[in-house]
Amino acid sequence: MKKTLFTVLLMVTSPCVVCFAQSGQASNVFNADTAHTSPYNLYGAKYPRIEADSRVTFRFNAPNAQKVQVSIVNVPFDMVKGENGVWTYTSEPQDKGYHNYWMIVDGTIVVDPATNAFIGYSHMCNGFEIPDPDGDFYELKDVPHGNVLIKNYLSKVAKSWRHIFVYTPPDYEKNTSARYPVLYLQHGGGEDERVWIEMGRTNLILDNLIAEGKIKPFIVVMETSAVGPQFPMGPRPAAPAAGAPAQGAQRPAAAAPGAPAAPGAGAQAAGARPRFSFDTYAQLMINDMIPWVDKNFRTIPDQSHRAMSGLSMGAMCTKSVTLAHLDMFSYIGLFSGGTIAPAEITDKSKVKLVFMSYGSRERGSDGVKAAADALNQTGIKSASYVSPLTAHEWQSWRRSLREFAMLLFKD
Repeated sequence: MKKTLFTVLLMVTSPCVVCFAQSGQASNVFNADTAHTSPYNLYGAKYPRIEADSRVTFRFNAPNAQKVQVSIVNVPFDMVKGENGVWTYTSEPQDKGYHNYWMIVDGTIVVDPATNAFIGYSHMCNGFEIPDPDGDFYELKDVPHGNVLIKNYLSKVAKSWRHIFVYTPPDYEKNTSARYPVLYLQHGGGEDERVWIEMGRTNLILDNLIAEGKIKPFIVVMETSAVGPQFPMGPRPAAPAAGAPAQGAQRPAAAAPGAPAAPGAGAQAAGARPRFSFDTYAQLMINDMIPWVDKNFRTIPDQSHRAMSGLSMGAMCTKSVTLAHLDMFSYIGLFSGGTIAPAEITDKSKVKLVFMSYGSRERGSDGVKAAADALNQTGIKSASYVSPLTAHEWQSWRRSLREFAMLLFKD
C-alpha cells in the first residue's frame, strides 16, 4: 500500500512523467443488436445499459432526492423514482459513438459513481458508447502500439508549468535513429489535453492506420489552449429538453460538446469568430512548446513536417495560430470549426494542405466542400470531409482525424 501511494504521488509531482496509456479506453466490439453494459462502467456496474436498439437505460440511487434528471449531451431528462429509491430513465435511440452524460440531483450536477468520469462542458462528466459497425478503426487491436507520454514543461509565456500528452508511434523506442513529423492536436471548449486520448482514441486510430500501412508514423502533441483569464471556464447552462431527441435529430447548438465555453460563441457556424484571442497561445507554442518538443523528442523540426488541427474551438485556435505563422506549419486541419478562404492565406506556397470537416448534422456541413473547392481553384491544396449521420460530437471528430491523418506528410 505504501509503495502504491508513493508511486501515485511520484506521478503527480514529477515534472516529466511517462505513462504508457492503452488502458482506460473502451475497446470491446459489441453486437449492435445485443443489449450490454456501457463499456465505461466500473467493474460490476450494470447501468448505464445500452439496449439492442441503441436506447440507453440509466439508474441512479438517490432515495432522499426530490428530483433527479439525467443530462445527455447537456439536455436534461426527468428520471422516475421507484419504491426502492432508485431513479430510472430509458432514452430514445442515440447516435453512434461516444456521448457525455451526468446526473442533476435537486438542481446540482452530480457525477454517476457507477462509471468513469471524463472532462467536458467545463466540468467532469460520465460517458457511454453506442456501437458503430464501422467503428473498428478506433478499436484496440492486436497490432503494434505506440505510447502516450504524460509530461510537464515550463512555459515562460504562461509563467507556469504546462501539462502535455504526447503520442509516439510504434517502434519509436526501438528505431532510435528515426525522426518523425509532428501533429499538434487541439481540444474543444470546456475540455483539455486529455480528451483526444480518452474520448477521441487518437492513439488507437493511428496505431491501426500505421498497421494497415495507410499513414506514415508521426508524433502527436496534445495540450490545452487555455492561457490566462480570456478563457472562461465553469459549467454552462443546460439546454432545455423539448422532448427526447430521436436518433438523427440535431441537438441544440448550446448543448454541443467542444464548443467554446464563452456564452453564445456559436462554434458550429461556418466562419464563427471566437470571443477571445489565441495570440498568447500562439506565442506559447512558438516560443515554448514547439522548441521543447523538438528538443525532447526525435522530431523533424521544420515547417514542412509540422501540422496543426483541432475540433470546434480547437479548430478556431488552429486557424488563428497557423495563418499567423505559416512559416511554422504546412498542414492545417479544421474539424467542426469553420472554414478558410483563399484571401486568408497570405503565402499559398507554404501551405501543403488545408483540411476542413463537419458532421452531416452540423451547421456548416453544407458549405465545407465549396470552401475546399475555392482553395483548390487558387492552387491551395484542400480537402473536405462530411461525417455521415453525426452531429457536433466525438464520432465526427474521430472520423475526421482518421481522414486527415491519411493525408498528412505524404511528401
